[in-house]
Amino acid sequence: MIHTAKQILKESFGFSSFREGQDEIIQRILHKKNTLGIMPTGGGKSLCYQIPAMIFPGVSIIISPLISLMKDQVDALHAAGVPATYINSSLTTNEYKERVDNIRAGEYKMVFIAPERLESPAFASTLRTLDISLIAFDEAHCISHWGHDFRPSYRSVVNNLFNISRQAVVVALTATATEEVAEDIRGLLNISEDNTVLTTFARKNLSFHVLKGENKKDFTLDYLTKHKKDSGIIYTSTRKDADQLYEYLQKKNLSVEKYHAGLSEKERQRAQEAFILDDISVMIATNAFGMGIDKSNVRYVIHYNMPRNIEAYYQEAGRAGRDGEESDCYLLFSPQDVQIHKFLIEESQLDEAQRTKEYSRLKQMVDYCHTESCLHSHFLHYFSDQTNYSDCEKCSNCSDQREKVAITTEAQMVFSCIKRMRESFGTTLVAQVLKGSNNKRVKELQFHKLSTYGLMKKQREKDIVDLIQYLTAEGFLALSDGKFPVVRLTTKAYDVLTGQEQVYKKMKTVEEETTTEENQELFDLLRALRKELADTESVPPYVVFSDASLKEMASNYPTDEHNFLKISGVGQAKLEKYGAKFLETIQYYVNEKEVIANQSQTTPSPIKAKPVNTIDLEDRFEDMPSHLISYQLFREGLTIEEIAQSRGNKTITVQGHIIRSVKEGQPINWEEIFSEDVEQLVLEAKNNCEEDRLKTIKEALPENIDYFTIQAVLCKNDVPVK
Repeated sequence: MIHTAKQILKESFGFSSFREGQDEIIQRILHKKNTLGIMPTGGGKSLCYQIPAMIFPGVSIIISPLISLMKDQVDALHAAGVPATYINSSLTTNEYKERVDNIRAGEYKMVFIAPERLESPAFASTLRTLDISLIAFDEAHCISHWGHDFRPSYRSVVNNLFNISRQAVVVALTATATEEVAEDIRGLLNISEDNTVLTTFARKNLSFHVLKGENKKDFTLDYLTKHKKDSGIIYTSTRKDADQLYEYLQKKNLSVEKYHAGLSEKERQRAQEAFILDDISVMIATNAFGMGIDKSNVRYVIHYNMPRNIEAYYQEAGRAGRDGEESDCYLLFSPQDVQIHKFLIEESQLDEAQRTKEYSRLKQMVDYCHTESCLHSHFLHYFSDQTNYSDCEKCSNCSDQREKVAITTEAQMVFSCIKRMRESFGTTLVAQVLKGSNNKRVKELQFHKLSTYGLMKKQREKDIVDLIQYLTAEGFLALSDGKFPVVRLTTKAYDVLTGQEQVYKKMKTVEEETTTEENQELFDLLRALRKELADTESVPPYVVFSDASLKEMASNYPTDEHNFLKISGVGQAKLEKYGAKFLETIQYYVNEKEVIANQSQTTPSPIKAKPVNTIDLEDRFEDMPSHLISYQLFREGLTIEEIAQSRGNKTITVQGHIIRSVKEGQPINWEEIFSEDVEQLVLEAKNNCEEDRLKTIKEALPENIDYFTIQAVLCKNDVPVK
């Protein structure tokens, strides 16, 4: 009996409808058209070749780049009742011989192989005896010279495969292909542009965040502590960072493992299995842990260092939320990351053209870290995705509550300085000239004589560099490629210089936190059952059911087979294999908690967090002097404006209360009020002023330094003023 693609989708894989692009790719393959499919990570690329492979006669060959990825996919197919196997270096001689015999006997619909396997004349000879109907290239960007993870062995197998079977349909699938990479893949695999299916690079369930200036260890520890039950991946740029972070978090009693090329094969395999099987929660890894992970319930990915390029970042971040559930992606940026990547590019064996390309990609990655536009939209623009996709409203830029402030004057200073330096120097030297640095090179080049020298002397050099990087990310400036990029003006910059365009930047932070609640108890029971069954079968838990399926069960309480089959990810094979035990657990929960089973397949709305109760000041601070009440509230984290509003005072009164309390001996953290740089500016202004008056000092300082900050600095340093 021949099944249709939709019947197989439901009966074998448990899904009632195709995701975007899946059916289109499958139909092209079934009509014997070589096809390129570009879909986001987690978009269901595997089904695009698995379903045609089950319909076509004979066997399908899947070229897969990593051993661990093959095993995960074969395990998942077995769970769905589909005969499949893999051939790679992890097999013993006897296992290899047995599987090859079974392949010749036609026992499998799909055979996964590493590209290097085709270099074996004996294995290639075996393939020539088979009726091969489909050849699938998974992670197809590895074929392209311009792909971020190019592998020569992957590219070299193409001619071998075509010699083995010229009748087979070819499908190439990837999540990260720029137009340049897509064109290269099509040329190699004889795929027409008409048979390219690009859905979208959008991953609406992912929240992207770029954090700059954070203490990386503190942030990571805090985040992991708050998400102990969640699975996550932390990527580092170097083995040293992975080792150090692993030791640090392990000492904090967190459930972590590490994975990098410096470990033995046995150690890497043990760590990966522990993560896949949910025996540990967090994997700390270099990009050696890239594509070899098919775990669907990764709830967050943290990049401890900035990756070298956007393609690598988007693919690694895309390991989160493959089950469609909401997940977080954090990138912890520091300028040192850029220098590390420049060093690695210079030390690489790349030719000049490839090295130039890598510098260009690095520059685009830095732009991503400094843009203030929607991070999700930034990805779509980078990959030339024409999807009409509005701002995501949840990335760190979209959710940023800071007000946009005009910085046109500062931008014009930067542009004028670059122009006067003949657009021939890098970001750092431009910043030094604007700062008025006494740097030896500045004077050797006579830049201290420029009219723009010292225009921004009241700002820190680091802040000027950050501003230049922001202006670059927003398209006002452009950097040349190479180890020492030169900063140049774009048309947009000239429009600003001539007054035709204004420049804005977000400046003031307003923090806002929201929380949601969900039915966790039943989900935990189902997850424990899933782990028990997975351990019994020696497969990853998500092969049994994904987190998304478990959450749907926990929301809808299906207590019979009919409603259990309505759950996404539940097909006939899994119903027969696991249904009884899951239904028993759900029924037990329903009886114990006396809840009403919701069989309508609707998901309950999140419960909003309750607002914090207003503080009853009279009860809390009975008989305490007024100025100490303000001081105590400030120590508890309220802003001066909040204290003034709650007490019915003016802000200047509350500021006076805090200064008075400190003078009376109460402790305070001065860093909450001013930085070392601001302190130095205030003290310099005080020393340079002829009159010891606050107003005189204020007039000598930048506008953003207010009277309270000045009073606080003088109080700390015990400097009297009138």
